[in-house]
Amino acid sequence: MPFSRRTLLGASLAVPALLPRASLAQGAWSPARPIRIVVGFPPGGTTDIAARLLSEPLGRRLGQTVVVENRPGAGGNIGSDVVAKAEPDGLTLLMQTISGGAINYALYGTRMPVKPEDFAAVALMMRVPNAIFVNPQVPARTLAELVALAKAQPGVLNHGSSGAGTSLHMTGELLKLEAGIDMTHVPFRGAGPMLQEIIAGRVEVGVDNLPSVIGHLRDGRLRPLAVTTKERSPAMPEVPTTAEAGLPAVEATAWFGLQAPARTPARIVQRLSDEMNLILRDADMQKKLADLGGMMPALTADGGTSPQAFDAFVKAEIAKWAVVVQRSGARVE
Repeated sequence: MPFSRRTLLGASLAVPALLPRASLAQGAWSPARPIRIVVGFPPGGTTDIAARLLSEPLGRRLGQTVVVENRPGAGGNIGSDVVAKAEPDGLTLLMQTISGGAINYALYGTRMPVKPEDFAAVALMMRVPNAIFVNPQVPARTLAELVALAKAQPGVLNHGSSGAGTSLHMTGELLKLEAGIDMTHVPFRGAGPMLQEIIAGRVEVGVDNLPSVIGHLRDGRLRPLAVTTKERSPAMPEVPTTAEAGLPAVEATAWFGLQAPARTPARIVQRLSDEMNLILRDADMQKKLADLGGMMPALTADGGTSPQAFDAFVKAEIAKWAVVVQRSGARVE
């Protein structure tokens, strides 16, 4: 039946009364200027990939441009420092990682430029396995063969990472510790430069987050030996786990999530977290993450994330990796 203009106007005025309280709360903050997501690593790595996957849908939902700003260096610490010192207005965010958000606090000690309390947790975006791989010219087709090769040539093989203190560095240290082998760690300023050197054959062994290396593993430029999760990755189900290779203690799941400067108002943090949850539940986003080997956050009962749950998760990770750093004896120069 036809509707009059008055009827439509009345219906539109009545809609807010029907909306959930959470939706009304979201409207309490809208960014007045473009937002930047700071990435503490160069372009091409998983942290950069995660930030760029998020930037477009987040900007669309918030009605503002979201730009990604790469500030690489010191295992993510430079980017963390930039955000810790930024205005707490919701316009500067950090794509935090297991490195800058957990491992570095123990690894850098008093040299760490930031503290956990310098940040407000927003939401966990994804978790991913690390992959252990070699240049195809290395005569090792399994992790066990790599261990045997390293034992036969102590200190000869080099293993690359995206930087000292990253989860990639610590995964390599765990591998050496648990397998009883000696390889030389070669840190790079990000995953991109590391992968180039391993593909070129100047470094033999690498550890990387699955999303940033998966293309090279699939096209044969690098040979996968294992993933560092308890279960095989659906993105590469043919690659065994470290547990299947006899090294169950070599387990490391990298993670990526948004943090804001401390003192950012709770309403802004909650709005950002709510939008993140909606974005992560989108089928297209879920497919993109799955294709890269990413796993959904699943920190809350409904399979999502929240500021409170992400904050508790980060605190647990800081405690866990402090033990690993101490046990491995890893340090930064």
